[in-house]
Amino acid sequence: MVAYIVVVLISYLLGSVPTGFLAGKARGIDVRTVGSGNIGATNAFRVLGKTAGTMVLLTDALKGFAAARWVPLLAIYLFPAARPQFENMSLVAGVAAILGHNFTCWLYFKGGKGIATSGGVVLAWAPLACLTALALWGVVFVITKFVSLASIAAALVLPVAVWIFSRHSLTMTAVMAALSALAIYKHKGNIQRLLKGTENRAGAKKT
Repeated sequence: MVAYIVVVLISYLLGSVPTGFLAGKARGIDVRTVGSGNIGATNAFRVLGKTAGTMVLLTDALKGFAAARWVPLLAIYLFPAARPQFENMSLVAGVAAILGHNFTCWLYFKGGKGIATSGGVVLAWAPLACLTALALWGVVFVITKFVSLASIAAALVLPVAVWIFSRHSLTMTAVMAALSALAIYKHKGNIQRLLKGTENRAGAKKT
């Protein structure tokens, strides 16, 4: 139990680091007040440029990967008796990191949408599932130029991909389905704009 508590706390705090917000502050910009107002990578690309956006994207993904892979290893090192619980601790750590990103304690529990962090978590859980979702994201984005639609498509396919590539792990698939539902819910504003035809396409000039 102590090992699980340590895993949850460290993973949540790791996920809660508001990378996009910090990248904006370093340049004197509060990303919450410009663009979409989100602190995630998409808005960082839009507001801060490709270099900063790429850094935010990779760092957010790394948060998820580090939580799901390295934090449980740390817990096992501190509490050797918890070794048989590594897989379960990895699941708990991944969920905590994503919740930390989506509801960061540093910004009044308002964070990003969790797509990059979820990708990092899935990369630690089931690498082939992550690559499958990433490939679908790329295809949808190239065809539509909508980052939000590509992210929603990736979120929809992730539970299926995890089921296939995790050797039909019901627990991991159920957790991934819940996280995908959360990611889609966080895109509710984007979904409304997509239905209205007012969602911004990547690279489109604003009037």
